[in-house]
Amino acid sequence: MEKLELYIHIPFCVQKCRYCDFVSFANCEEQFASYVDALCREIESCREKYSDYVISSVYIGGGTPSILSADQIQKITDSLFRNFNIVNTKERHKGLFLQKKIRPTTEFSIECNPGIVSKADFSAYKKAGINRISFGLQSAIDEELRTLGRIHTYEDFVRSFEDAREAGFDNINVDIMQAIPGQTMISWQMTLGQVGTWHPEHISAYSLIIEDGTDFQKWLKKGKTISGEERDGIFLPDGSVKMLPSEEEERDIYYFTRDMLEKSGYKRYEISNFAVPGFACSHNIGYWKRENYLGLGLHASSMVANVRWKNTDDLSAYIQDPENVHEEEQKLTVKEQMEEFMFLGLRLTQGITRTDFVNTFHRDIDLVYGPVLDDLYDQSMIEFAEDAIRLTQKGIDVSNQVLAEFLIDSKQES
Repeated sequence: MEKLELYIHIPFCVQKCRYCDFVSFANCEEQFASYVDALCREIESCREKYSDYVISSVYIGGGTPSILSADQIQKITDSLFRNFNIVNTKERHKGLFLQKKIRPTTEFSIECNPGIVSKADFSAYKKAGINRISFGLQSAIDEELRTLGRIHTYEDFVRSFEDAREAGFDNINVDIMQAIPGQTMISWQMTLGQVGTWHPEHISAYSLIIEDGTDFQKWLKKGKTISGEERDGIFLPDGSVKMLPSEEEERDIYYFTRDMLEKSGYKRYEISNFAVPGFACSHNIGYWKRENYLGLGLHASSMVANVRWKNTDDLSAYIQDPENVHEEEQKLTVKEQMEEFMFLGLRLTQGITRTDFVNTFHRDIDLVYGPVLDDLYDQSMIEFAEDAIRLTQKGIDVSNQVLAEFLIDSKQES
């Protein structure tokens, strides 16, 4: 049986964050029940088509999935277990999958916003078959959280983390954000130190990107630092200005993060992700390795058998007819598949292998990328380790530029 990852999108939030460009809506409580019903109808419509796939991971994201009631989450997970080949630790569901040979436990994650999820909710998630929690903390500094437009405080996170542990969750991720407007090395050290005291199994430490259409993008202007240096800043509605860290400061933060987390027992397995051994996120790894994934819900993306598509971003249309919402279907060319193989796979610290490239595309990687690989090797941006090709630390520092080198022009393609 082929593997398939599932992503479930919950497009609702208490409040839209100032940096968020995802399809999500605030103050839509009256739509929750109708959306969950529509989502379950979409899930049911997939039963026959994907009956020959085994589900390798499930991820409920958003938005803010924990804004739904525990009963609504239970309804979604029950539908997933009835209609897909999933197994969980307690094997409480007797659907399609359990009629077949039992396989290892499927990683089943849900994103939670600190402060709006209770101890009873975590217990209900556990009962529903969810075995991994992902907290969107972003910062342990309340002022930085207010700048981001987050609705929680650090103390809210502490209570939620403790409640999740008491409910029996032994696989917890914490998201934290670098390059927040107004952030300094000292405030970042405080965030990283505070998170470390709770010993989560996984930490995602990623940099803020100012996306088009967000509040931050609208408020982005040039400003002056105390030293008189001109730098990008966020001019907030209250009249205050929060300067963005310089490239040098951001790089120092990145190095500090890597060194501190590795000393604390975390292994960096991807540019921005660190895990205790055995707890790397299999859902993320599947994405970077281009495994099949099916997105369910509003504006969810999918890629199965090298065909990509998206669901509609029209909430009313989705609720009315969730079985017929595919848009933007695209069959990936071999060229596009090879590009993705390289610039997604090289994000992993283990890199990619020549053997996997040959097995996937039936071509030697040097026939496609030989000059690019030689040039990047000469610049010490990549290294060769037996069969593997991976980024060096220098290459990771400028990964966006390095990965862009693997876009194939028409001459290479021929």
